[in-house]
Amino acid sequence: MAGMVSMVDVPEIEVVVAHQQRATLRVGDVFLKIDVDQANIDVEVQAMAMAPVPTPEVLWRKPPVLALAALPGKALGRLGEPSTTSSAAWAAAGAAIRKLHEAPLPPWPGRSVDELTARLDGECEWLLTHGVLPADLVLRNREIAEAALRPWTPVFIHGDLQVCHVFVGEGDEVTGVLDWSEAAPGDALFDLAILTHGHEERLDDVLAGYGTGVDVDVIRAWWSMRSLVAIRWLSEHGYDPATPGCEVDVLKARMRD
Repeated sequence: MAGMVSMVDVPEIEVVVAHQQRATLRVGDVFLKIDVDQANIDVEVQAMAMAPVPTPEVLWRKPPVLALAALPGKALGRLGEPSTTSSAAWAAAGAAIRKLHEAPLPPWPGRSVDELTARLDGECEWLLTHGVLPADLVLRNREIAEAALRPWTPVFIHGDLQVCHVFVGEGDEVTGVLDWSEAAPGDALFDLAILTHGHEERLDDVLAGYGTGVDVDVIRAWWSMRSLVAIRWLSEHGYDPATPGCEVDVLKARMRD
């Protein structure tokens, strides 16, 4: 009929993330983020404005929705999948993280060592009480995680620097970093650990770009910490932490260190 829009002109809707707390949809070149807690969106918008690295353009905001422009390039990798991205791209990600960590701190507080310790202890107790994982696996990784629970000099961290949140272009440059709702003052090594979580073979590439002053044992400790505290949340939100290359495999790898 005259005046009707052809369906080929309507972009498909891609569900990027969806759970009870948050959903992210992609419609053409626009990402729509919906969060039940608007404080998360507040942090995200402020952090992107402060960050000295490329971030998505904010197109508009009408609570509970934040609209962001899509980033050029492709994700550095995916958890549970081998990364085919070049060593140079991983090094570029390391250099971008160093730039972020050298920036002025955000004005809001980060998590304390006491808060992180309490969360780790609670999650380990849940894992053991419910028999989710073998006790020796939980207890050994809890022991390893202790090395992360020490005083640190806070820096501007992304706070959820999963490998799929870093985009790189054809020239191996970082074209943008997504999902800043966890940004805060925190431990620099936490960001490095989250980026290489499940991609441990890429740590040397990242450190080649990041530079010196890195305690690799603390990064390994954060790998254990991240996996232990994530398993319950993932299980309750429809994700499988036992997927090859993901959280359970990361914990098992620490038994061989």
